[in-house]
Amino acid sequence: MTQDEKWLIRYNEVKSFIETNHRNPSKYVLEEKLMTHFLKRGRKLMNAGELKEPRLSMFKELLALSGEHKHVNQYI
Repeated sequence: MTQDEKWLIRYNEVKSFIETNHRNPSKYVLEEKLMTHFLKRGRKLMNAGELKEPRLSMFKELLALSGEHKHVNQYI
């Protein structure tokens, strides 16, 4: 299995998680921790300019989806 295939599997896993649960993965839940790491690492690579096409455009779509379900503080 190549790195591109592994990346695509993780991408689809995170995307389907957000779409089905209508929330972002939690860093506190063990089963969701790898998905959180995928998002965090992808942001770091994107900001450093190291994330290349077609991953960059796919990751931006994932961040847009993630932004729709961003946690809102209920006490404000």
